[in-house]
Amino acid sequence: MSDPRARRSALDHAERLRGLTTTERDMIRLVQDPGFGRWLDQMRNIGGCSHPIYLSGQTVTRDLITGETLRFYSTADEPRGTLAVRCGNRRESRCEPCSRLHSGDTFHLVRAGLLGGKTVPAAVVHHPRLFVTLTAPSFGPVHRATTDKPCRPRRSGGHCAHGRPVGCGAFHADSDNAIGRPLCSACYDYAAHVLWHATAGELWNRTCILIRRLLAATQSISQRKLNEHLRVSFAKVAEFQKRGAVHVHAVIRVDGPDGPQSPPPAWATPLLLADVVLRAVDDAETCTPYTVELGEHIIKWGEQIDVHPISPETAQATVTDSAVAAYIAKYVSKSVGEVGGTDWKIKTAEEIELARVSPHMRALMGMCWRLGGIPVLAPLRLRLWAHTLGYRGHVLTKSRKYSTTYAALRSARSEFRSDRGEEERPGAGVESSWRYVRSGHSLAEAEIATGIAEDIVRSRDLANEIRIDTRRRK
Repeated sequence: MSDPRARRSALDHAERLRGLTTTERDMIRLVQDPGFGRWLDQMRNIGGCSHPIYLSGQTVTRDLITGETLRFYSTADEPRGTLAVRCGNRRESRCEPCSRLHSGDTFHLVRAGLLGGKTVPAAVVHHPRLFVTLTAPSFGPVHRATTDKPCRPRRSGGHCAHGRPVGCGAFHADSDNAIGRPLCSACYDYAAHVLWHATAGELWNRTCILIRRLLAATQSISQRKLNEHLRVSFAKVAEFQKRGAVHVHAVIRVDGPDGPQSPPPAWATPLLLADVVLRAVDDAETCTPYTVELGEHIIKWGEQIDVHPISPETAQATVTDSAVAAYIAKYVSKSVGEVGGTDWKIKTAEEIELARVSPHMRALMGMCWRLGGIPVLAPLRLRLWAHTLGYRGHVLTKSRKYSTTYAALRSARSEFRSDRGEEERPGAGVESSWRYVRSGHSLAEAEIATGIAEDIVRSRDLANEIRIDTRRRK
């Protein structure tokens, strides 16, 4: 650099950069990029996703008869030749914007099965519907949040076989880290805990079978002919408690023989359904494979069971259609990471020791890893699901005829955003070619994406306030 003025300017610029943080330097780089404006548009389109996936490729829409190109898109003109798409993670701890979108889809999925819509007839609001909460059994006493009495009062005191107090006289706030942890970790049955998680899905299946069997028995008809009279549908979500055990919140609905399109028989009342569900939950059980080390564990539901009829929206009740849908949607974005665990899969035993989790969660994950090494228990895949404490499967499951699907909701949203009201020419075909490039944000990109996500939330909250205020004035 021969020009003294240019050399001095470069030195001054370098000196200014030395006093900036890494994020500030990255921010300068980002805003000076010629494609910064278009990158902002991409971030707004994906709602400020916390961990976007960048793809490169193209999409061509052609008339299948004439071969005419109707629409063409390529990432060649995009910043760095890539297009950002949502990561789609349902966990709030991993990506809050995408989890909010997933919770919204869950709300509409569950609500459609209660009020109708999304291919479900509105007449389902008159079908028997229950909101059921099932819990895991006790595997040992744990600390609990209390405000009006001590955690676990014991007038006579006493200690367990390991010399620890069997009671706790403290008052624990909701934010207390002690909540959910066992009073004595040596007394806690960690093996039974993870084995219950691994077989909870089978226990739910047995419960559903029993519900249908008991409904048939009340009318002296065979279970095989029950489908000629009614069908039972459900949607359920799993919620991790602070002790690391799951709650199951479920909507159970009775339809006619043709599903939600037909009314159930007159004898299938909400009161009868509630009685049948309670009996089925009490009788349902399964067992784990027998092992020399542990024997055989009988798997049953816990004693805390809640069964509530779901009231129409017009009723002055707390257990209404929208309230239940919102409750389930709230928990679909939660995970074991919310109660001190980890959302990442465990690949080695050493990772468990190094994981930033509570001692209770580490003990549960360690038990999954040890039991996963027993050949007889290999079908339970405990090591694969050690990060979820042995619990397997999707956080939300439903029967096929309950309502619409996530895929249908996403497809409708995608068509709305892509078409923007334009009619698709019949006989058109789409050819796509995409490849993965990278994922995630730089420091400055993360700051901007977070701001975009917060702006969207504020705008939605303001719109909801205006909508509610307008309804009140009317």
